[in-house]
Amino acid sequence: MPLLRAWDGVTVRVVHGELMSIAIAELEPNILVPEHQHVNEQLGVVIEGSAEFRSGGETVKLGVGGTYRFLANVPHEVQVGENGAVFVECFSPSREDWKSIPTAENTGVRWPPAK
Repeated sequence: MPLLRAWDGVTVRVVHGELMSIAIAELEPNILVPEHQHVNEQLGVVIEGSAEFRSGGETVKLGVGGTYRFLANVPHEVQVGENGAVFVECFSPSREDWKSIPTAENTGVRWPPAK
């Protein structure tokens, strides 16, 4: 799967279905994914690192195994921890906007870890 640049400091590898998309998102240390919103409901699991999630007036800090949900069209932002993070994320409907985002320079995939 190609590595795509979703935001500065955020790369994703995505599989698109007819009604949903699933992604592995790799986030660099200490970055802020600025407040944004989209038509997709978003579910995720932190599989590496930590991050603070803000949505609907609520802030939650999550580490490995933590789960999150952003409702469709609700503004949200993410502050990544000092060690960076990796998330598995599902979006419904499919992230049509991600079908045209630019490829990223491969600076070393964090997940899965090298053996």
